[in-house]
Formats: sequence, structure tokens, C-alpha cells
Amino acid sequence: MAHPSQLGFQDATSPVMEELIHFHDHALMIVFLISTLVLYIIVAMVSTKLTNKLILDSQEVEIIWTVLPAAILIMIALPSLRILYLMDEINAPHLTIKAVGHQWYWSYEYTDYEDLAFDSYMVPTQDLAPGHFRLLEADHRMVIPMESPIRVLVSAEDVLHSWAVPTLGTKMDAVPGRLNQTAFISSRPGVFYGQCSEICGANHSFMPVVVEAVPLQCFEDWSLLMLQDS
Repeated sequence: MAHPSQLGFQDATSPVMEELIHFHDHALMIVFLISTLVLYIIVAMVSTKLTNKLILDSQEVEIIWTVLPAAILIMIALPSLRILYLMDEINAPHLTIKAVGHQWYWSYEYTDYEDLAFDSYMVPTQDLAPGHFRLLEADHRMVIPMESPIRVLVSAEDVLHSWAVPTLGTKMDAVPGRLNQTAFISSRPGVFYGQCSEICGANHSFMPVVVEAVPLQCFEDWSLLMLQDS
């Protein structure tokens, strides 16, 4: 959960999000070093005689400012491609959930169960319980077992939506008539909040995503209770 005046990302709760945070820090350090070097060169050129024609026209300088940017791009591209591969890889998920965006709520269908499906609406401000978050709490959470590969099939019924949970490192567009998929593993129990990340109409900011990760036994108890209620 984000908090006021927060700097940086929310705490990671999936291996992919941990990799994304590491890559962010890696790229940020490269940007910091480049900015420091450029600032030093500018200050040195203004305050000294580094503008000498023999220095600016030397072959060595030409080689350096051609090879160095290429090496920097490789240092950024290689870990980036690795993370992209990890985000797209889906191997034998333990559970598949279909998330469908509507104007303006989400509906979830647990495809491994026969009749386990429900709609998830935002809880109005006047109905919030103590400790719940305004504009982020839903009346029915998407409950998942922790430490299990989860596949989410994402689509939409009317307009474009986007199913996103920052702490899980997942964001997938919901397109009418198309079925996209994403996968993640929750490495710890907890309640993780997200929102629709596509401007989908007047109530775009009122369709939160709430994922609750629980131990496997608790998930099985919850699924049995939901099936009995349905």
C-alpha cells in the first residue's frame, strides 16, 4: 500500500516485482553516473582550457563517445530483456482466474471451479470499515493461494480497461473481444491493491483491484464457502 510522500516503489510481493525494482535501481545508477560525467565536462570546459581544438578533434575522443554509449545501452538492454522473458513465461499455473472489466467494476471467474464467479465493486466511502482504504477497497476480493503460480486471463466487456497491481509487478490491458494473459506468484500473504490503469470513462477511478493472498488451506476453505453461497 502506497503512503503519502512515498519515494520509490511499493514493497515487492512477487519475484518479478523484485527483479523490476533491482532493474530500476541499476538503470538509475547508470543515469546518475552519466549525468555526473556530463556535468563535470561542462564545468571543466567553462572553467579551464579544455576547449582546445586538438582535444575536441582527436580520434580518441571520437572513439570514446561512440563506444561508451553503445556499452551503456548493452548494460541496460540485457537485464531488460531477461525481465521481459520472465514476465511472459507461464509454466503450469496452479490456478487460472478470468478477470473481465466492465464499466465500472471487475468480475472474476475461477475457471478451475464449476460455479465460482463473482463481481467486485468498489466499497462506497460511507460503508468503509475501520482500516480500509478509500477508493481502493472492494466488496469481494480476488483471493489466491500464496506461493502458487497464478494465471490471470484478462478481457473486457465494453471498453478498454487495464488490470494492474503494482506490488505484484503485473499490468495487463483488458481489450473487448480479446483474451490477454499474465502470471505471477505471491511470495507472502497479504492484501494488495491496484486500480484500472486505462482511462475507461467517467468512473475510471472507481474500479479498484484487490488481491488477497492466503495460505493454501485458507484458500480452499474460502472457495468451499463461496461455492456453498452460490
